[in-house]
Amino acid sequence: MRPGLAARSGRCVAQMRYTSSMKTATIPSVRVEPDFRAEVEAVLADGETLSEFVEAAVRAGVERRRLQSDFIARGLRSRDEARRTGDYIDADHALAGLQRTLDAARGKLAKTRR
Repeated sequence: MRPGLAARSGRCVAQMRYTSSMKTATIPSVRVEPDFRAEVEAVLADGETLSEFVEAAVRAGVERRRLQSDFIARGLRSRDEARRTGDYIDADHALAGLQRTLDAARGKLAKTRR
């Protein structure tokens, strides 16, 4: 056997084991009005299939929901910590800080438009 051939064939076997154990699954098809399907097809990127678009949309939706869930969990933990410690920030104080930030951003934007 040539040098390196055993290593390459070992990688091939490992790759075959990895890929043969992976199975794909399908997402149920979605029935839509013909007008909506045409609207979706009209926004496909060059070379993009409807299946690719649907998969990307589903993945984005899953990610958005995961982020929402994480955000809510952080908020609930923060609330629980504030209740435990009694360390709260007054709503008026927080809103005033947000207003200052917004005013500063608007000021910068106005200067760039001049």
